[in-house]
Parts: sequence; C-alpha cells; structure tokens
Amino acid sequence: MAAITVPPPPPPASTSPRLLSRAPRIRFAACSSSPSSRFRQISSRRLSSSSWPSSSGAGSSRGGGGEILHVSPPPPPAAPPGAPVYVTLPADAVAPGGRVARRRALGASLAALAAAGVAGVAVELWWGVVESQGPGEYDWAGYLDLAAMARRHGLRVRAILAFHQYGAGPHDPLWIPLPQWVLEEMDKVPDLSYTNRYQQRNKEYISLGCDILPVLKGRSPMQAYSDFMRSFRDTFKDYLGAIVTEVQVGMGPGGELRYPSCQTEKLDQPGSSSELGAFQCYDKFMQASLNAHAQILGIQEGGNGSSTGTDCQQKLEETSFFCTDGGHWDTPYGRFFLEWYSGMLLLHGERLCMIADAIFSDTGVTISGKVAGIHWHYYTCSHPSELTAGYYNTLLRDGYLPIAQMFAKYKAALCCGCFDLRDAEITNSESSPEGTLRQLAGAANMCNLPLNGENSVTRLDDASLNQVIRSSRLYSGRTSGTSFSFNYVRMNKSLFEFHNWNRFTKFVRQMSDARTFLARLDVRRGQHYLSSMTVVWVVSRACACT
Repeated sequence: MAAITVPPPPPPASTSPRLLSRAPRIRFAACSSSPSSRFRQISSRRLSSSSWPSSSGAGSSRGGGGEILHVSPPPPPAAPPGAPVYVTLPADAVAPGGRVARRRALGASLAALAAAGVAGVAVELWWGVVESQGPGEYDWAGYLDLAAMARRHGLRVRAILAFHQYGAGPHDPLWIPLPQWVLEEMDKVPDLSYTNRYQQRNKEYISLGCDILPVLKGRSPMQAYSDFMRSFRDTFKDYLGAIVTEVQVGMGPGGELRYPSCQTEKLDQPGSSSELGAFQCYDKFMQASLNAHAQILGIQEGGNGSSTGTDCQQKLEETSFFCTDGGHWDTPYGRFFLEWYSGMLLLHGERLCMIADAIFSDTGVTISGKVAGIHWHYYTCSHPSELTAGYYNTLLRDGYLPIAQMFAKYKAALCCGCFDLRDAEITNSESSPEGTLRQLAGAANMCNLPLNGENSVTRLDDASLNQVIRSSRLYSGRTSGTSFSFNYVRMNKSLFEFHNWNRFTKFVRQMSDARTFLARLDVRRGQHYLSSMTVVWVVSRACACT
C-alpha cells in the first residue's frame, strides 16, 4: 500500500445587572504620606494579613503604606443573577519561583475588584511552575496563598490548569515554558512536538499523537495531566466548591482545544487575517495514526493534492487545497483527512474531559474547556484557518456542534473569545468574529452548555466594552437554566487608571444588572467608601511599594 500523506498546507508565517449580595466595604487607614485626611483610619480591625503583606510573605503589614481594612472577612458571594464578571490575573501572578508576585499590588487590586462587584478571578496554574522540579514533584504553595487572598476578599476563583507554554520564547519578558524535564524528553524525541509539513517543530504543547504513550519518563501525557489534576484536587480540597468554583482544563496551545496551526502570539493579533495556518500532523505518531486509519477504511493513496506546496502569502484562491472551485478540501480524500484530523482533536478533548470529570466529581466544581475563536476566512467556503486549527467547519459542515456535544456529555462549560470584536473593525472582509461567535454560542445553546465569554484583546475603550455587552446577549438572559459569565482578560496596571476604571466598573454594573454601583465614593453614616480616585491612588501606591 502506498504511503499516506496529508494535504499540502501553506507554510507557517515567519517565526521572526443583578442585585449584588453586599460586597465588602473597603476602608482606608491613613498613613504619614496620605494625600487626604479623608483616608484616616476608621477601624482597628484589619482585613487580613495578606491584603498588604510584606514581600517576604510573613503576613505582617509594614508601616509607611496605606492599609485596606473592612468590617469582617466576607464569605464568597452567592451565585448572582445576570452575567457575573471575572477578571483574569496576570500570567505571572505566581512567579516561576512558585511564590505570589507583587503581593502589595495584588492585595490592593483584589480589594478594588471585590468592591467593584466582580464575582471572582481566573488564574492560570502553570505546569511549568508547579511541576518544574521533576515528575510528580508539585509545589502549590504560591497558588494556595493566592486562593487564600481571594477568599479573604470574598472573590471566587476559576482555576485554569495550564499545560502549555506562555510567551514566544526565552527572549520574551514573560516566559513560562513547559517543565524542564518535559522539554528534555522533547529534545530526545523531537516527534513529541507538533510538526508541520516542513518539519518545523512547535513546543507550545505536547503533540496529541502521543497522548497515551509512555513517553514522559514512563508516563503518558494523559497520565501526567491526570496526576497533576489529582494533586490539585487533594491540595485544594478545602477550597473546592466554595472558593474554587470552576476548573478549566488546558487542552492545547494557549489552553485552547486546537492545533498550533499558527503560533499563539500571532493568533492574539487582530490583524492576522492573512494566516491560513499549517496542518500539524507530520510527527511520526500522527503519521502512524493517519496511516492506520487509512488502512482501516481502505484508503490507498493521499489524493491528487498531496505533493503541491502552498506559499503562506498566497491568496486563498491560489491554493490547491482550500480554493473554492476544485479545492481538495471537498474531495473524498480531503473529507477523509479532515475527519481524521478533527477527530483526533476531539478525542484528545474527550480524554481530558473524561479524566477531569472523574477526578472532580462530587467536589462541587464545574469543569470547562476553551475553544479558540478562529474567525479568519470565515466568509469563505473552506474556512482554512479553522481547518488547520482542527475545526472541521466549512460552508457544508458545522464543526463546532460535535465539540459542544462532547462537552455536554461531561457537563462541562464552554469558554470562547471574540466577544469584544466587531466585523466592522476587521479589515479583511472574509473575516467575521461576530459570525464565528454566533455559531459557537449557537452550538452551546443547542447543547445547553454553560458559556464563559472572553475578550480577545486587552482593551477598555467604550466600543470594545459595549460590543461585549451586545455579544453577551446572544446567550445571557435565556430561560433554559444554563448560565453565562464573562472573563475579562486580563488585569494590568492600566485597568486601574482613572478613566479605564470608570469604564470598567460601569461595564461590570451593566453586565451584572446591579442596582448599586459600589465602586464610587458613597458617604453613609459619616464613613467613606471606595471611589474611583481612591482606587487609582491605592493601587498605584501599592505598585510603587512593591
């Protein structure tokens, strides 16, 4: 039998409104450098030792800085009506050394978020940070500390188990690779990395072709992920269900269920509309699976497009596989290949959902997974960017419904982005973030899945936030009993700038349908509560003292 090959991909681009349960009222104690006497101390009872702790982690508050105080440590907020808003913390909230970074600034930020009516925070728990020392050696100390800080501020936690790398490489200011012992195995066996037709390797995430093979010092990747989840469950058992209410399982590059058809940092750029992507199935494990699948179905050859290359910068209609007329994507072999390619991705997601469902059953947490919003070339027949990412979604086929059905089988929530993007601001007329989102939300709707929305670009302009509100109405307010929430990605210093903070707190109020606006100066009974000006001053001071 002739060797089975895959269709020729384009080469990758160069690598160069709800009534809130009462949120904690935030009070400020005066310090010698306080800019106003209105921040004088009004209570001797401190919020907790972690609100403004020393950088040593001893838990004591040093003199010379403002302190955040409140009446009593609040319980986590009840599940509110409307669309609760979560805020994703900086990727390095827990530094590579395994300790909370910038504790003063983080404590001030959490207090501000709680006062603004935010329901909770989302935080990535990096495989490369927790299990960095060796197989089975887990260090959760920093994340436990962070969860305790969230509890003291009355915030829920969405834990994202991140089995992927963060950043473009060691030259990136924020670089979190896979565990070093995993990278060593990938160096020994390069086929553990995703590989394209030109033998270019991608180490963002271990190739799903070896999911169940003992390639990681005697364990399979699925066993490594399972052990990681089980260790997390046992370590955070006192938080699960009350503080940690959701566990999102990383399923691929960027934490998303997809192939690394394009590098993650390129997908994060709204102007990446020229990227067709490249099929990532040329490592020996994926090739073995493809050939075995072909033998079972009696496929004898790779199709008449198997030897033609495609220039990444070519126009879509100049490619042999993706073009509208005569494209190989709509031939018998093209359909066979795409069903196998997307099926392997779906199997990978199901394995992870099955493991997570077994480990976190009866803990009170919801499990979830994330699907990428690949909106480039959405208004074409072949949807090439989605096909290379593993979503068999074309003019003739719905590629997202099978994913939603798989999530529904394990009662998992679906997370997706694009909530902030408008078709009108995308220069390429073939791209449609709004169309992509409608289809994703429609699939979740059909399967009665809880849906978590996200923004694709970190920004706080009125147009972006208003688009999130409009997009959220695709799913929120439904009567089927399924829930909707929104993750704002992600917290940074600019969030707490005066004008941005005003926009953000208004946005939280509009999303949650709150009747009270907590993030403003509210004078009652002679006491002063958190205002936008106060937030700017306190957070900036905390950053300066870090």
